[in-house]
Order: sequence, then C-alpha cells, then structure tokens
Amino acid sequence: MVTSSKTAPEIPTIDQAYSKISNSITVEWATVPGATSYLLTAEDGNTIIETTVASSPGTVTGLKAATLYQITIRSIGASGRSQASSPKQAKTVLAAPILEVSSPSPDSILVSWEAVYMAIGFSVSVMRANGLGRIWKENTTNTSLTFSSLDAGTLYTIKAYAWNANGIPGDDSTRNQRTSPRAPANIQVFFDSGALKASVSWTPTEGAFNYTAVAASDSSQRSCSTALSSCSISSLQCGTEYLISVSASNDAGSSKSSSAQTLKTVACAPGRVVIREEPPGHLSVAWSDVELGDYYVAFVKSDDGLEAHCNTSLTQCDFSSECGFTYFISVFAYNEAGQSPLGDVFHYTTAPCCPSDISPVLVSSDRVEIAWSPVRGAELYETKAIAGYSVVACNDTAPACTLSALDCDTKYNVTVYSFSEVRGSNLSCSSHFITTAPCSPEIKNISKDAFSMINVHWRSTNEGATYTVTAQGKKGLFQCSSMGESCRLGGLPCGSTFSVTAVAETQAGKSLPGYSVPLETVPCCPAGLTAAQVTQSIINVSWTIGAVAQTYVTELESYIGQSKCHTHQNHCLLGCIACGINYTVALKAISPTGLTADCAYQSYYSSACCPLGVKLYRLGPNGIRVYWQASRGSANYSTDLHGSKGIFTCAPHAGLSFCDITNIPCGDVYTVMVSPVDETGLKLTFCPKKIYSVTCSGSTLGMADLQREEERYSEPQVKTDTPQESLCRY
Repeated sequence: MVTSSKTAPEIPTIDQAYSKISNSITVEWATVPGATSYLLTAEDGNTIIETTVASSPGTVTGLKAATLYQITIRSIGASGRSQASSPKQAKTVLAAPILEVSSPSPDSILVSWEAVYMAIGFSVSVMRANGLGRIWKENTTNTSLTFSSLDAGTLYTIKAYAWNANGIPGDDSTRNQRTSPRAPANIQVFFDSGALKASVSWTPTEGAFNYTAVAASDSSQRSCSTALSSCSISSLQCGTEYLISVSASNDAGSSKSSSAQTLKTVACAPGRVVIREEPPGHLSVAWSDVELGDYYVAFVKSDDGLEAHCNTSLTQCDFSSECGFTYFISVFAYNEAGQSPLGDVFHYTTAPCCPSDISPVLVSSDRVEIAWSPVRGAELYETKAIAGYSVVACNDTAPACTLSALDCDTKYNVTVYSFSEVRGSNLSCSSHFITTAPCSPEIKNISKDAFSMINVHWRSTNEGATYTVTAQGKKGLFQCSSMGESCRLGGLPCGSTFSVTAVAETQAGKSLPGYSVPLETVPCCPAGLTAAQVTQSIINVSWTIGAVAQTYVTELESYIGQSKCHTHQNHCLLGCIACGINYTVALKAISPTGLTADCAYQSYYSSACCPLGVKLYRLGPNGIRVYWQASRGSANYSTDLHGSKGIFTCAPHAGLSFCDITNIPCGDVYTVMVSPVDETGLKLTFCPKKIYSVTCSGSTLGMADLQREEERYSEPQVKTDTPQESLCRY
C-alpha cells in the first residue's frame, strides 16, 4: 500500500439547516481549515441535489416545497474532499399560493387560488399599491376571498401565503389588481343626420383606461371606443331607434353600462317611388310610407333648372308638367332628427312636344314637302299621310319630310308624330289635311274650226280644277283656260310649230304639265300675188315666198274652164287661158307635212284677144289705113308700124276697128302689130306681127300697091328653170 503524503480536509459539522423559501434549504457550519469550498447535498430519497458553495452559510436550491431532505456537507481542499458530514434533516416551507385576482365590481377584489400542498390555512392582505390608506388582512382555510368597500378604479397590492400544521408560513405571493371603474355619468348624445353619426360625450370616471359607447337597436349594434371623454358612432341606420349607453374599462374589466339614452335616427328615404303622367301635363309622384317618417317633401326639378316641391304627410304629390322635359324627382322623409338620406333620384321624361306649325313647303301631284319648327324632347319625327287604305310614312331626325309616291288630286290626313327613345311616340299630335296638286291632264286631240281657232280637248279627272292650255313656240306663247274639258286658242301665227301642253290648277297647287302634243299651223300665205299675161293663152302668176310653205298650187277658174299649176317656186305659168275672160285666181300654200293654207282669191281679167284680119289700105301717097276685125273682150286697140324710117302709131276712136296713119314714107317695109290696150293703158305685145311693103306706085287708094311680105307672131319663148305641172280643163 502506498500512502499519499497529502491528506484531505476535515469533515465539516452542520450547525443548522433550515428553509425560508419553498425551493431551498440554507445550511450553516463551522469553517474547516484548508477547505477552499464546500459541497452541499440534499436528498429526499428520490433525488439528490448538490451545490458547491465557498463558505457558510450555503443554500441548496431547486428543491421541492414542503419536502423533508437529508442534508450533508463535504469540505473540498487542494488535496481532495472530505467525507460527508453527519446528515441533518430539514424541510422546505410551503409553496406560495398561485393567486388569481379580479375586480368583479368597482369596490371589490376577488382573490382565489388553488390548494397548496401541506397547507392548512392561508393569510391574504390587501392595500393600496401606493401604500396609502388602510390594509385589509384576512385568514382563511378556503381558497378564495373577496375584499369589498374598496375604492373604484384604484390599484391594490394583494399578498397571500399558506402555513402548515406547525404554523410555519410558506412562500408569499404578491399580485397587483386594480378595481374596475364606475359607469360614466352625464351622457350626452348629438346626432348628425347627414352623416348618420351620433357623437356621444360623458364625464370621465376614476381609473378608466378606455370608454366604449354602444348604440343598440333590435336588429343591429354599433359602437365606438376611446380613452377620451367622447367618441362618434358612425354608420347608423336610418329609420331606427337606438339605445345609447357608455361603459368604462381598465385592466380590471369594464364597468356596467350607463343609463341608456334613446336616439331616433332620421327616417330612411322613401322607396317604391311611382311616377305617372295621366293625363299629359299632370305628373303624379307616389311612394311608400317609411318608419319614423313624420312628413314628406317631394322635389321635382326640370332640366331647364326650374324646381317645384310639395310638403305632405301623405304619400303622394301632384305636379304640373310640360311636354319634352326631363324631370329629376327625389323624395325625402322628415322627423325630429332631420332629413332622410338622399334616396334614388328618378328621371322622368315626358312625351316630346307635338309640332304645331306644320306648313307645306311644296305640294305637287305626287309629292308633298312639309316642314315645321323643332320641338322640345323630340329625337325623331314620324310623318304619316293617310288617304283611305293608302298610308305613306317617313321618319327623319330633321324637322322636315318629303312624302312621295302620293296620288294626285287626293286629300291626305297628315300627322307628324314626335318620338323620343325614352318615351316613344307622342300619339296625341293633331293631324292636318293636305290635298295634293291635281293630276296632269291628258290632251285627247287638237282640231281647227271654221274660224281658224285651235280647239284643244283633254281628259279631266280632277275636281274643281282650272285647266290652262299653253302653246309655246319660237313665235311666242299662247294660252287659253277652262274649267271644262276643252278650250280655244286663237291668234296663233301661221307657219309656226308649237308644243301644246295642259296644266290643271286647284287651290292645292298646279299639276305637272301633261304630255305635250305638237301643233303646226298652216303655212303663211305669200304676199304680193301678181298675174301677168305672157301670151294670149299663158299667164304668169308670181308671189313672195311664204314661211314654211314647201309647194304652192295656183288655180285660175272661169265659167269656161280651169287652169292649175303645182310648183315649189314663187311663180307659175298657167296655160290654156282664154282671152277676154274674167278668171278667179286662187293660191294655196302647202307645208312639208301637207298642211294647206288657202291664201288668196282675186279676180283676173285675161287680156283681150288679138284682132284678126289685119289689112292695110293706102290713103293717098303718104297715108295708110290699118283695118282689123275686132275680137272678144276688147274695147281699145293700138296700132304700131315699125319701119326703117321710123315708128308710126295710131289709135282708133272708141268702137272703131281701124285707124289711119298719115305721112308715112313709102318705099319701106313695115312691121304692123295691132294690140289690145287694157284698162290701165298697157299695150299688149304678144299679138302677131305682119310685115308689109309700101311702094311708091302713085296709087291713091286700095291695096294693089301694098304687098304683104311676111306674117308672123311675136310670141315670146318662155323658159322655166324647174319642172311645173300645168292642167287645163274645159
């Protein structure tokens, strides 16, 4: 065996062991020389708890309350530790009760706890936390105590401990508890009807941290909280009766509610608003009754800014209205709290106004243009024209309409309806009667009477119409009028073409012209008709060219026959003329279409016949008697002798058939012509000429010394430039 040269410290001796706290035991011992520390051990048979301490006293912690422990101690030095000391028993004190405190009322505190192990009684004391005032102390074997007659809203300190059978107190437990506040007083309520909000105020109460105001009704509850002395309860319901109460609260709880104040909010806006316009111009507004509504005010404002209202305790108001307006309608309910909130604003648009100044701008046979002034509220106009089963309509946004495809000379019932998208058509608009212009007359025929008047006939289908016939051409315009079916046009110039139309007119207007009918007047008669004898059997008739005429027919007619010529020139040669006869000269002008104008009738007396049996007798040495046989139709004659030595003329006395020429030179050849002389003194030159030789034989009488050298006619050879047709009838 090997022995250490160093020995452990001495074993300490426990002087005393005791417990002042339920989880620890304090041990006291005498100091051991050479010990640097000590090891305390507490053992309850189940657990061992060790604690190293530097010196006495030392405390073992972490123990169980009210438990008996065996306490030992060892000294510890540089050479090791000693053996355990003799054990000493010590018991931990009771655990502190775990308190639950509350303030069930403003003047009381309730303290309660659970039973403590090994405890047979408890001691509880209450005092103000600030140390002022009295102390309340109670001993009890129960697990709860109530302290009353305390100050409301005051912070108290509560201390409690348990003791065991030996009267040894255990750990104490301390809690602070404030008493609950009293209910606020002097509650005042102010209601804001516009915001549906109640402002609640009160007198502050002691110890209150917070206040809650409550508005309660049968169906809802609203509240507000604050640390101040007032708050506002918002979003209240209209038409509701509330009870307003206020409670105070702190960390101990809430007070009882104050005495409730009654608050009636404004009535709700009336609902089920019904607007009717019966009859037009009368606006009826009705609504349903509402809770808490004492009376109602209905406002009606038109879109031009004018406003009307009515105040009633009933549920209906009547207003006057005008067409074409939009009315904005709202209904409010009133009570002592004020005006109800704004409900729905209703728009009611009355029927658009009816056009009143409808006037026809144009009326024709198949079309009517009408116009009117725009009316208030109309977005569209519907125009209908009705005649029997015929209906013509047009729709337009403009205040005008053209009704087409109408029947002529027909009376239409025309109505203009105004239309709006909201209200539809105003069917109360009055109608107007408009008659279309008469139907166009149809010219049936045009004829010419014996007085050169133009008769125009047409087919009449209009009632009470006046017809005007117009013949229009380059030479002017000619008209006639009638209420019948024909009229006469006079004074139309010859050689003209016209377009003839007929127009019917009534009070409704004029018809369109009917289809035109061409009219051609007869050619104009030529001026300056003259007839000139060319030969004994030929007459040249000439004239001035007339307008339009293409050809001419000239006729000479007497009791013994007729001569006729058809030509397109301005003259015509008519043959087969008997001398000394009175003729009637007629001229007709013919147009290219065959219209004939009987132009001139005049008398023409053909020239006297040339005398026959012309003979010369000597009357002495220088005289000659020319003798002839008078012919039909002649009264006067003229005798001419043409020779190289001169021209010699003689004229017989009336009724004689000879004349004498004296101082005629002999020994010359003479051309002898005896010509009739007309009434104007004109001497005809187409009679036959005879040539005689007058000798100087000395004979004084007879024809023995006269020799006829030649007998010939001096008829001219008439040439024409164009063909002409000549006809002689006997």
